Amino acid sequence: MRRDRAATRDRKHTLGVFDSGIGGLTVVRHLRRLLPAWDIVYFGDTARVPYGTKSDATVRRFAGEAARFLTQFGVTHLVVACNTVSAVALRSLERDFRGLPVDGVIQPGAESAVKATRSGRIGVIGTRATIQSRAYEHEIAVASRHAGKTTRVFASPCPLLVPLAEEGLAGSRAAREVLRDYLAPLRARKIDTLILGCTHYPPFKSAIRSVLGRRVTLIDSGEATARGLARALRSNPGPRGRGSLRCYVSDIPRQFEAVGRRFLGSRMGKVWLVPQ
Repeated sequence: MRRDRAATRDRKHTLGVFDSGIGGLTVVRHLRRLLPAWDIVYFGDTARVPYGTKSDATVRRFAGEAARFLTQFGVTHLVVACNTVSAVALRSLERDFRGLPVDGVIQPGAESAVKATRSGRIGVIGTRATIQSRAYEHEIAVASRHAGKTTRVFASPCPLLVPLAEEGLAGSRAAREVLRDYLAPLRARKIDTLILGCTHYPPFKSAIRSVLGRRVTLIDSGEATARGLARALRSNPGPRGRGSLRCYVSDIPRQFEAVGRRFLGSRMGKVWLVPQ
């Protein structure tokens, strides 16, 4: 991948954020609120979404290519705004990009869920790759030991939610019907906390609450990641003013612009197409 010649100038405080598609904008939304002076360069791999149906080796290759593209902008921190990549490729990214801090979304989401649960019964929804990796079970077990809590985890893959989100159909009747089927086993398990284990899932919060009820606490793994990163970065002197946001995609920039504002919560500027 090559960046265009009109790329943003490198700055000392620049976050590089990437996802398989548009879902990572939910993380960017929280980062812009919590770290408003930081520049953000975002890459959505819309030509190859979803990652959740790909092999681990393919996901690691795609993740490396996305990270390599973002390093061209002099980013000082890399945020993996994708649960699938966080589950299967985080260690390879840390190895291949030593010296560049890399944050995933699974550990912060797991820690937030353990803190929130009252009964210890935690549900997780995500892509097939994320669920099959059992990464959330591992991180929840670690967080539970540290918190002195006993927890049980019930996980369910929800593969149709990513394409529904990418098409802007999170509030549709089709989405509600799909969620009833996906969430029925978790409802039967009487969970009191549910981790949204995919950054494409926050737009479905209203529909999820209509199925599970408002007593179930929803954990947005992307928001948890943004909060943790903001706490860490605020400990050092940061930039002032308002940072910029520049978005790149590997396909269909107009669709990204049209749907992206729903994820970002504000208007988007120009979205740049990355030559393949």
